[in-house]
Amino acid sequence: MKKDIILCGVGGQGILSIATVIGEAATASGLHLKQAEVHGMSQRGGDVESDLRLSTEPVNSDLIAQGTADIILSMEPMEALRYLKYLAPDGAVITASEPLVNIPDYPDHEALLSELQALPDVTMCDIGSLALESGNARSANMVLLGMAASRIGLVTPDGLREAIARVFSAKGEKVVEANLSAFDMGMAAAERRTA
Repeated sequence: MKKDIILCGVGGQGILSIATVIGEAATASGLHLKQAEVHGMSQRGGDVESDLRLSTEPVNSDLIAQGTADIILSMEPMEALRYLKYLAPDGAVITASEPLVNIPDYPDHEALLSELQALPDVTMCDIGSLALESGNARSANMVLLGMAASRIGLVTPDGLREAIARVFSAKGEKVVEANLSAFDMGMAAAERRTA
């Protein structure tokens, strides 16, 4: 079994933290893992993308070919659309619904949402609002990971929770708890949208 995931967003949104947590959970589960990162102009709010490949068998390449990604996990709706050419026909898009407007000619928000909603398998949520409810506005990335937890398949939601605790442990118990709360809120939001 394998799962190819494209993680994308804008610099500073925590894409690489999501990759670290998934990687930690995959390693703890004895899975094979390859990751390729494209940082873009992350220091200036540019696009950031990471290919993450998980498998029960050895993985030869760290790059995901066009038309083969199982999941596009995006912190930003326009970035989700940017990587659609990599999505497999039966793949899923899991994305934030609220944009991070960082360019003067950012597309119309309603048009973006309409294009995303027309996809066969999409889950969207205002991850920023849920992160605020969790007690840490910077944990929006963990809300997004929670939304994807049941779709990753090769690692369990419990395995991801344990990985979050390990990855953030150096930052203190309060940060760990806020990130776990955000993850749980994301899982609940995804369940509401699929029920």
